[in-house]
Amino acid sequence: MSVSIKSTLHPLPQPANESNVLVRMESWLPTLLSAVAGMVDVIGFLSLGLFTAHVTGNLVVIAALLVRGGPPNMAQILAVPVFVLAVAAVWLIAKALERRGPALARPLLLIQFLLLGCVLVFSVSYPPSANPHRLTAVVVAMFAVSAMGCQFAFLRLGLPGSPSTAVMTGNLTNLALSLLDTIFPNQPLTEGANERLKKTLKVVVGFFVGCIVGAAAVSILGDWAWLLPVVLAGAALTIR
Repeated sequence: MSVSIKSTLHPLPQPANESNVLVRMESWLPTLLSAVAGMVDVIGFLSLGLFTAHVTGNLVVIAALLVRGGPPNMAQILAVPVFVLAVAAVWLIAKALERRGPALARPLLLIQFLLLGCVLVFSVSYPPSANPHRLTAVVVAMFAVSAMGCQFAFLRLGLPGSPSTAVMTGNLTNLALSLLDTIFPNQPLTEGANERLKKTLKVVVGFFVGCIVGAAAVSILGDWAWLLPVVLAGAALTIR
């Protein structure tokens, strides 16, 4: 009885409406993160010689080099297992924090920001562009790959309804199908075509703009180009 009276007089605080938070985050965060992924991928490709966000590209390059007799560099070999380990680490962190959904945003975006910050510090201190094959360049590349692994794992765990921020082949497929079902709405082949079209279009545009800005930054700023994705990652972390 006493427990019942206490609960009546002092009701327990109710959790925030997670679905509303999820909708708000899905409206802007994937677009911002896609710009980060575009910048990181193109800067990594131009300065380190590998794809830091597009792991499929690294698998293709490794296979082609192995078959044609040219050994891939160490960064390309390590990129795939390091990406997998980064995703596994995010899963362990989420388990340890006992969080899921939008509640994972703050800690995981902080980890991504710190990893990209390490990329910037190492790039400026030991410019990898001078020799992409030396150890410091490999370390820079692995930090960048880990940051992208963290981002992708967060999207799958925290914002499962959002499109990918780097796999543009799948996004362009969704974009084309959603556009067709929107133009010809009679008996559409996919559900929610209108909403999916908006989400996917923003991510594709964000990634492409990120690639353009990142490429321009490498030409103008050199190894300091990594400052731009660090700033965007920090913006994603601070926006409420």
